[in-house]
Amino acid sequence: MNIEKTREGNKLTIKLDGRLDTNTAPELEKELKEALPGVGDLVFDFSDLKYISSAGLRLILSTQKTMNQQGTLVIKNVNDMVMEIFETTGFSDVLTIKETEPLN
Repeated sequence: MNIEKTREGNKLTIKLDGRLDTNTAPELEKELKEALPGVGDLVFDFSDLKYISSAGLRLILSTQKTMNQQGTLVIKNVNDMVMEIFETTGFSDVLTIKETEPLN
């Protein structure tokens, strides 16, 4: 998995490319622990995320709880397969998920 971070003031965008699973979740967790202090708006860009496992879901939920204390978390550009996982697990009711943004 590739993790691309972009910070603008107190807004952090994290773009994930690949699979968020048992093997890659610890890497993202480490990146988040270092990057989240001082972040008011966290955006996950899932346009290139191919798959998310239960380990990835746990990390997203944990990050949501952290961001509830210090700001907002938005997930954007979720593909159909990942969205189906969010809907099946009920995460779509808990998370703020934006529709895919049109390409300009």
